[in-house]
Amino acid sequence: MPGSGGNGERRISGPRLIALVGPFQSGKTTLLESILVRSGGISREGRVTEGTSVGDASAEARAHVMSVEANVASVDYLGDRYTFVDCPGSVEFLHDMKAALPVCDAAVVVCEADERKIPALQVILRELEDLRIPRFLFLNKIDQATMRVRETLQMLQPASRTPLLLRQIPIWQQGIATGFIDLALERAFVYREHAPSAVIDVPAGDVPREKDARYSMLEKLADYDDDLMEELLADIEPPRDRVFDDLAKELRGGYVVPLLIGSADRGNGVTRLLKALRHEAPGVAMTRERLGVAETGPALAQVFRTIHTAHGGKLSVSRVLRGTFADGATVISSTGAEERIAGLSRLMGATATKHTQAVEGDTLAFGRMDGVATGDAIAEGKAAPKPVVKISVAQPVHVFALGVKDRKDEVRLNAALAKLVDEDPSLVFIQDQETGELKVMGQGEMHLRVSLERLAARFGVHVEAHKPHIGYRETIRDTVAVRGRHKKQTGGHGQFGDVAITVAPRARGEGFAFDENVHGGAVPRQYFSSVEAGAIDALSRGPLGFPVVDVAVTLNDGSYHTVDSSDMAFRSATKIAMA
Repeated sequence: MPGSGGNGERRISGPRLIALVGPFQSGKTTLLESILVRSGGISREGRVTEGTSVGDASAEARAHVMSVEANVASVDYLGDRYTFVDCPGSVEFLHDMKAALPVCDAAVVVCEADERKIPALQVILRELEDLRIPRFLFLNKIDQATMRVRETLQMLQPASRTPLLLRQIPIWQQGIATGFIDLALERAFVYREHAPSAVIDVPAGDVPREKDARYSMLEKLADYDDDLMEELLADIEPPRDRVFDDLAKELRGGYVVPLLIGSADRGNGVTRLLKALRHEAPGVAMTRERLGVAETGPALAQVFRTIHTAHGGKLSVSRVLRGTFADGATVISSTGAEERIAGLSRLMGATATKHTQAVEGDTLAFGRMDGVATGDAIAEGKAAPKPVVKISVAQPVHVFALGVKDRKDEVRLNAALAKLVDEDPSLVFIQDQETGELKVMGQGEMHLRVSLERLAARFGVHVEAHKPHIGYRETIRDTVAVRGRHKKQTGGHGQFGDVAITVAPRARGEGFAFDENVHGGAVPRQYFSSVEAGAIDALSRGPLGFPVVDVAVTLNDGSYHTVDSSDMAFRSATKIAMA
């Protein structure tokens, strides 16, 4: 149908997985709520600030009024199934985004006209660019905009290495955006509160703006289409369907990033976003090709999130890249673990609906696969599949020391920590042998606090956190020559050892070194290792009470007794010399 924005060749059917990403507090979860209402997934729109949204359903997310984990919700829209994964925007929780993105078909990057958020936006766009994921920009909060959209485009462009393509321009009345003009459809829409926009004629005063903006859009598309370029040079108006074909092709090829406008809080611009996803976003076949996964072979899925529920056990949220999985089927992971699928569930935030099978392109939770972890590929058959993606985990930047509030929780602590790390691989727990403390390390203070709140709420283990003790080190600045003699007579054989050693500083990080420069057999060779052991003993605790590091010890001279000398005597003599 002309002007519908799609035809059989362009539109892709089948289940799709779409990521909602963007800087902290850009409105991703609110946009998800609007999408779910508009598509009929839920009947009433909740609010993040009131703790009633489908996303951010965990107690921790609602307590902090922010996304602290990826939330998954599936809906049907105009006959197609879409699963949206709402990823946290805070840099402390980006690990969930990094696990989910590789298997997504496309991403909607939610942003706003706020220069302070450009660095965070750039980080997210770089990740998408590196993964070659097609992406839309949704310029949110257009109802609060004080900057012209072209100025906003110029401000956002440095964050993206790919050209941003303006798809819509706002209709302004007294400085407020009351609607928009779709440059591809050449139609105008007026916003309605929490309802689809109404089609209107392009206001006469906006016709020149629309013509100019549309021509700029076509010029960018023509950079990748020679036929379109020839038509523009000849002042030939390209067919509307041809324009939509180019939009779909160049989005999927990663040549442009279309920019749409709207207000998630008011439900404005949501229908056009859904239509753009329906007609232009790629499907699982292109995602499979991007990941280097063969089209044929045993059923294959990728696990991108793990959830431990109170009553349903472990859930492995997975994207089916090939084939069909049935409830009860036996699968093998890329690490070689064999598991039986104990239930398939479609997620709507914290709500799970049982299903009997997961078809190609689906995103479902696979139940009770205890040996499977986030990042694993799973397949039917006996042969372990090759890993589909490698998920990198950022190095920890913050640390707490932990202690249980109740001694009886010590028994359950290790099992609870294992589940916590299973859900969040960016957490690291270590037992510091030097200080005796249990330490948790993560991406920031909020990340660690949320993790400990989760430890209490989900697993019933309450801990106290405090700053860890610092394992200081000592060293020396100057070289010194010292002598130590150990002589003891106790009846029968005595103890005798005598050493002259040099202790010298080494460069930071070079550690301990031992050498000998003994002449004439002053100290028999058999005692050299005892002198070295004595030096190591002495360095384990320096004058301030901490280990001494980056030191070189050289044995230069000494004396011995043919009867009373022993390994222990020379070890003791060295410790005396270094005391």
